Amino acid sequence: MMHVDDAPQIGQIAFVLRGKDEGGYAVIIGIVDNRFVLIADGDKKRFDRPKKKNIAHLVLQSVVSTEVADSMSETGRVTNAKLRYAIQKFVQAKGE
Repeated sequence: MMHVDDAPQIGQIAFVLRGKDEGGYAVIIGIVDNRFVLIADGDKKRFDRPKKKNIAHLVLQSVVSTEVADSMSETGRVTNAKLRYAIQKFVQAKGE
């Protein structure tokens, strides 16, 4: 896990403020532009059908899953299991 600045990054964990996934965590798997990102949680939002989300509706966490980031940079994709694992690991580390 690495810590990051304000710009969203691939593999970064985000808390969802709006929409169906409100109150849950997801992982950024794509950057659309400076306002939108693609998120997936490996469960309801799978890698192959990510949600396009306005960054304003997310609270970016200061954690980037290196597993997800590495997988995305090496192969351009990531397994849903890896996304679920990254979120689970983050939530456990936070002690929620």
